[in-house]
Amino acid sequence: MGREPERITELEQLKAFTHPLRIELYRLLTAARTATASHLAEQADEAVSLVSYHLRKLAEHGFIEEAAEQGRDGRERWWRVSAQRSFSFRSADFDDTPEGTAALTGVTRELLATRTRTYLNYLDQQAGWGREWTRAAFTSEYTLRLTAGELQELAEEMGAFVRRWRERAEAAAEAGADDAGAEGAEGSAGRETVALHLYGFPFRP
Repeated sequence: MGREPERITELEQLKAFTHPLRIELYRLLTAARTATASHLAEQADEAVSLVSYHLRKLAEHGFIEEAAEQGRDGRERWWRVSAQRSFSFRSADFDDTPEGTAALTGVTRELLATRTRTYLNYLDQQAGWGREWTRAAFTSEYTLRLTAGELQELAEEMGAFVRRWRERAEAAAEAGADDAGAEGAEGSAGRETVALHLYGFPFRP
């Protein structure tokens, strides 16, 4: 069984993720594994000082941490996602107050906006990925008749399924690096960062 995401239950921690730049920086850092504010600022096309500020805020709330072992001259901080963890949150932990509901809605809307931009960027650039990747990429929508309990069970099963795939990929990359004696060799050959967006919500046609 793969590692479960750390569940956000504190309102201030959830609110720290409402800023769109913080969400983008977290995504960039997840893909890069380690990076400095300068590296991330270049990718996000933002000022280094602004990126540094938001990185500190993410670290303050436990989303990222310093990667001290990466620093060579000590002049600039290196960052990484906290222990390579992922995070999740549930409506039940925040929807009992107006402030919690507002924060929940704000974060969810920002996440949806960034996910949409990511997918639209792929559509604009897909010609550059080659047929192997464009044939493997997919988008699907399913309509099911479920109870609320069944929907929650489905979400948990899908989460566990994806975590197994993530750990499988990480193990293969690490094994390849060990065999070749260098990161990015056999185990990482042919691997790219893949976004998988899944939604499950009720609606009435």
